[in-house]
Amino acid sequence: MQDKYYLTTAIDYVNGVPHIGHAYEKILADIIIRHKRQLTDNAYMLTGTDEHGIKIQKTAAKRGITPKQLCDENFSQFEKAWKTLEISYDKIIRTTDEQHKKVVKQIFKKLLLNGDIYKHSYTGLYCSGCESFLNPKDLTPDGLCPDHQKKPEEVTEENYFFRLTKYKDKIADYIKSHPDFIVPSIRVNEILNQLENIEDISVSRTRESVEWGIEVPDDPSQTIYVWIDALSNYITAIGYDTENPSDKFKTLWPCDVHVIGKDIIKFHSIYWIAILMSLGLELPKTIFAHGWITIDRSKMSKSLGNVIAPKDILDEFHLEKPDAFRYYMASAALIGKDGNYSDESFKEKVNADLANNIGNLLNRTLNMLVKYFNGEIKPEFITTPDSNIAVLANNTSKTVIDCFNKFEIGEAANAVVSFADTVNKYVTDTAPWSLAKENKMLECAKVLYTVLEAMRYIAVMLYPFCPNIAGDILSQLNIKPDFKYNTLKWGGISQGMLIKKENIKPVFVRLDSELALDKKKG
Repeated sequence: MQDKYYLTTAIDYVNGVPHIGHAYEKILADIIIRHKRQLTDNAYMLTGTDEHGIKIQKTAAKRGITPKQLCDENFSQFEKAWKTLEISYDKIIRTTDEQHKKVVKQIFKKLLLNGDIYKHSYTGLYCSGCESFLNPKDLTPDGLCPDHQKKPEEVTEENYFFRLTKYKDKIADYIKSHPDFIVPSIRVNEILNQLENIEDISVSRTRESVEWGIEVPDDPSQTIYVWIDALSNYITAIGYDTENPSDKFKTLWPCDVHVIGKDIIKFHSIYWIAILMSLGLELPKTIFAHGWITIDRSKMSKSLGNVIAPKDILDEFHLEKPDAFRYYMASAALIGKDGNYSDESFKEKVNADLANNIGNLLNRTLNMLVKYFNGEIKPEFITTPDSNIAVLANNTSKTVIDCFNKFEIGEAANAVVSFADTVNKYVTDTAPWSLAKENKMLECAKVLYTVLEAMRYIAVMLYPFCPNIAGDILSQLNIKPDFKYNTLKWGGISQGMLIKKENIKPVFVRLDSELALDKKKG
């Protein structure tokens, strides 16, 4: 049992509406935090929205509305999307929140007083898509931003700069001495290489360039730039204050994991770490950089017309609950790798794993319990479990916990499904229907009880991915919905009436509809 667990996601830029790329990260994060809540009573998840910057300013101007109106409009879309996907965050922060803006100014002042911020005239290549100055060596051979395929604009401004180079060696030493700091480890050399050529970074823009943002304290001609504004949400949201931090901050910080996309790992593992070092704060324990989600093997793009909202998928497949989509997205990629969404693979995987494997295993076992024993568990059933399945159940639960500790979320899902495969094979090999036909009722009962206990373990392990399906499994086993790992001791299903035939229902119905993208276009 851990005393606490604090998880954050990246905050989403509200210049547009949420798509399944946004959803992928939030689902991963939610699955991790639900798992941690199975192990501790103090697990806290923060998500949020990044609401300042030139892109929002320009988009709002084109539409003839204020930047705040645009932020409010799109924020509500993100909020609805996370509710639909049952993302169980404890707080959602907006960088337009007054408390956040107040503390960001405090942070800026403290960095300035520490001598880590200075004013400097600068000419650089600015990409409005990245909202960042780019190093010429990072551009494509054609001089384009590699992410946005646009030529950056040459900009000359007098801005405030943060002394990032001051912390270069300290950051490198920290990364090398903390092997669990950056996950997956394949990203470590990438960050160390970027540190080699790191320069001080601009942490403000002139208000002539970017008006929509937090004003630099004591200098109304400047706007605080994204690095101090957006990244600071991880501490402002839990009550950080440079003079009097809250009890919540003292309890939750340092963050146990920042869950982010691989494209922003540099900002979190270099820029943010240097800011924390300057503030004298402890560093996050882990930065977990997940891969991207492609659509039919193509990167999502408005021009390609393959940007899909998560609700579209639920609607097209007539899914009232998001469990199948959550499960698919979480298992779409192994740790740190890119994943892919296609309607056909979605249908095939959830049908195979959730309906045919796990759902059918429970359904046919309960039907046999009703057919042969009137749905009742007798005392003698409990005293003779199959030791092999019991041992495997306990070992699988340990494997799942170990996978989560290493942020191997897809691998954890695979372990649960593999265990269900083994239990299905156990049913086939023992053939309880044949045992009943031969009047070997105690042996038949032993098999059924063993399978139902295995299903209880599956429900607990599956819960972070599919909370509704897991709840339905426990409901049909006549067990209160308690998903804590300390309940996983063999023999949890008690004697007495378990279920009646009319109460046996599939916990997951096979998907038969297609994601009709062509129809949508029509």
